[in-house]
Amino acid sequence: MDRSAGMLRLSRRLDHDHHVVRYDRRGYGRSSHHGPFTVDQHVADLVDVLEGRRAVLVGHSFGGNVALATAARHPHLVAGVAVYETPLSWEDWWPRNSAGSKAVAHGGDPADAAEVFMRRLIGDRRWEELPERTREVRRSEGPAMVGELADIRARAPWHYADIRVPLVAGHGTTGSPHHHRGMAHLVEHVPGAVLVEMDGCPHNAPNSHAERFRAEMVEPLLAMVGAPWG
Repeated sequence: MDRSAGMLRLSRRLDHDHHVVRYDRRGYGRSSHHGPFTVDQHVADLVDVLEGRRAVLVGHSFGGNVALATAARHPHLVAGVAVYETPLSWEDWWPRNSAGSKAVAHGGDPADAAEVFMRRLIGDRRWEELPERTREVRRSEGPAMVGELADIRARAPWHYADIRVPLVAGHGTTGSPHHHRGMAHLVEHVPGAVLVEMDGCPHNAPNSHAERFRAEMVEPLLAMVGAPWG
């Protein structure tokens, strides 16, 4: 995910048995940064966070691309990957009217593009009900959001053939159809990968349904990875 707070509920359900590390991606939360905001840079940041430790990676939305790119480029550091509704924006069938696509196509102030994205994602009413400070913070993340989404629109950040670690890919049943198709497409092209459909879950399932996410996404991956893996 972009902000570590979005994974807090999930990490609390894992950190009794595992060493869990969460971090704010560059340009979000406490990781203020002037860029560049590309997958290459995000991978380098994650490698720095790992500090040579082998880990199981859990990535939500764009974060799944960071996890998969890291697995492709640094397989010695990655024991397995779980991704949830990760955008495959470079594929020619990916819709040009998704929230991310609309934000990238906005072409104006990145702060306005971030607002366009959020309004498309959560709806106008929920956006307008957010505290003013929260709206300001989301708008301030515009440069990072536009930069990274434009990057995966322009080129594939990883290749299916390079994913050789255990993989669980999931989507919710209340989310957008292109995310369903994307995760099925991913599993179809990575041998041994497992597709998980989380019934009744939205795009933010790691936060809204943390216990189910642990049970349906993370625990099956840990079983595939086996022990010890750290």
